[in-house]
Amino acid sequence: MTVYYHCRHCQLPLGMLTHSVQANELGIHHLESDHREEVLTYMENGDIHVRAICEDCQEALASNPTLHELDHFIQ
Repeated sequence: MTVYYHCRHCQLPLGMLTHSVQANELGIHHLESDHREEVLTYMENGDIHVRAICEDCQEALASNPTLHELDHFIQ
């Protein structure tokens, strides 16, 4: 299983874990089910894609709070 992290707004790849890791080691079990469905995508081959926020997009959100209303503000 590989875990891929990318920005939910600009789609920038943030990193990946390629070594064997259990979901509970990532803290996934701490997420509420609706939030888990929002940020995680489970692929048929066992890979997990995690939608996070990169530093640039976080700064843009902090400077422009109305951007929180949008799913994607960078196309």
